Amino acid sequence: MRATQFFISTTKEAPSEAELVSHKLMLRAGLIKRLGSGLYTWMPMGLRALRRVEAVVREEMNRAGAIELLMPAVQPAELWEETGRWAVFGPQMLKIKDRHQRDFCFGPTHEEVITDIARREIKSYRQLPLNFYQIQMKFRDEIRPRFGVMRAREFLMKDAYSFHASRDSLAATYQTMYDAYTRVFSRLGLTFRAVSADTGAIGGSASHEFHVLADSGEDLIAFCPDSDYAANVELAEALAPAAPRAAPQEAMREVNTPKQTTCEDVAALLGIPLGRTVKLIAVMADEKMVVLLLRGDHALNEVKLGKLEGLADFRLANEAEIRASFGCPPGFLGPVGIDRSRIRVIADRTVATMSDFVCGANKPKLHLAGVNFGRDLQEPDVVADIRNVVTGDASPDGKGALALCRGIEVGHVFQLGSKYSQAMNATYLDEAGRAQVMEMGCYGIGVSRIVAAAIEQHHDDRGIVWPKAMAPFSLVIVAIGYGKSETVRTAADALHAELLAAGFDVLLDDRDERPGVMFADAELIGIPHRVTVGERGLKDGVIEYQPRHAGSGQGGEARNIALVEAREFLTGVLER
Repeated sequence: MRATQFFISTTKEAPSEAELVSHKLMLRAGLIKRLGSGLYTWMPMGLRALRRVEAVVREEMNRAGAIELLMPAVQPAELWEETGRWAVFGPQMLKIKDRHQRDFCFGPTHEEVITDIARREIKSYRQLPLNFYQIQMKFRDEIRPRFGVMRAREFLMKDAYSFHASRDSLAATYQTMYDAYTRVFSRLGLTFRAVSADTGAIGGSASHEFHVLADSGEDLIAFCPDSDYAANVELAEALAPAAPRAAPQEAMREVNTPKQTTCEDVAALLGIPLGRTVKLIAVMADEKMVVLLLRGDHALNEVKLGKLEGLADFRLANEAEIRASFGCPPGFLGPVGIDRSRIRVIADRTVATMSDFVCGANKPKLHLAGVNFGRDLQEPDVVADIRNVVTGDASPDGKGALALCRGIEVGHVFQLGSKYSQAMNATYLDEAGRAQVMEMGCYGIGVSRIVAAAIEQHHDDRGIVWPKAMAPFSLVIVAIGYGKSETVRTAADALHAELLAAGFDVLLDDRDERPGVMFADAELIGIPHRVTVGERGLKDGVIEYQPRHAGSGQGGEARNIALVEAREFLTGVLER
């Protein structure tokens, strides 16, 4: 490919609204152009990288035995009403009407559509298992699109759906897809982790997320450095402390806290560790007050709380509800003396083992110190894991302590079970001729998000540093004075033709630009290897080779290579 016949659109600065490195670099390198909020055009250079990711995903899906199809992007409301998701999926769904005023949506996902296909086409157990996949643009009306294609409203996704006659069969395909995902992200040169995850709005009995590790990731991951344990913080279990509750050593007493409304401020005033305080969070469930007790330095995990009986639709209590139940403003709330006949108390496992703790006194400007369960207040109604894990917590697998890192979710696999097939009556006839509901699996990869995630993980102060498998071009030939020097033109054209014939994607920069501009563009775009062809070097029979980064195996330093040996040398470099 010649640069003069391609389209290169680089800029020195990114728009001010670009926050993440990937967003800035994708705009500066001309990979994408913004059309509207969360809507981007993939420009030719960016599309090449996107298609490379897509090709790897497709190869591994085919290798795993999945069968490609393509479903409509626009879906009728009737299918979603069968599963009850038309009303509950939320404002992320873009709903539209046709000329006959019939309801449709622009598909955010395709569980309903593929289940409809299965119930029409699959009749017998002999046809199972089956695994279908597609690579298609999805649309989700994000409340706050940001970070470029990382959280866009329109995005390219690979979604696969499997159908089974038994849970054992589902588990086997789930493992096959898990392994396929591992190969995908390994081939793409990404540092990643597979973590146990909550099933969320998709539903099902088990799921794993695949995260590209990056400091800019929105998700927090808990993992054990000494084992294979890893889970999204939403799911990671916080074990109860091993030590039993200590016997009370202090008398309960009021302490004056005139301006201290947070655990941090109270602990500072009293000169005690934050871990000796207990905070109370008031929530409403079925219009009844429920109070949650957490250690002052711990954070509530809303996903875990929502799984407790009666709390699926909880919400935070407002100030009027708090004052009505406690007779006290927020900031001074505590569990001592509340009406337990009307208010249920749920304590985190850690709180349940605490003694002599500090909490609100349910009086303005006062807190209580030396508080103990059993003596000063009743035991909690429920003790449960309702907090986020923190660094140093015991790993649930018993093999060490947890550490935390951030990740960008790029893949998710689910064991759906019969959630959709039951609702949509997707059945097959078993060996005895009886109708049975199919078991289902669901497997997604954010193809366009992978491009941004890779840049978050692979960049430097000069631009993108693509992993080999994702680079839009493998090598760029910078021809200095291409339009003015017959010698340069002949050498560059010959090398370009030889490498193309050998099957490599090579860009010949034959533009009438200064060398510095061409070098800067090559580094910004992130092409892994660069060859410079100029009259000065050609007089000595050499051209200059420089890899984009040290990871190329060539040390990252520029070096001269003999023109007559260039094809052999570069073929070896590119094949590595």
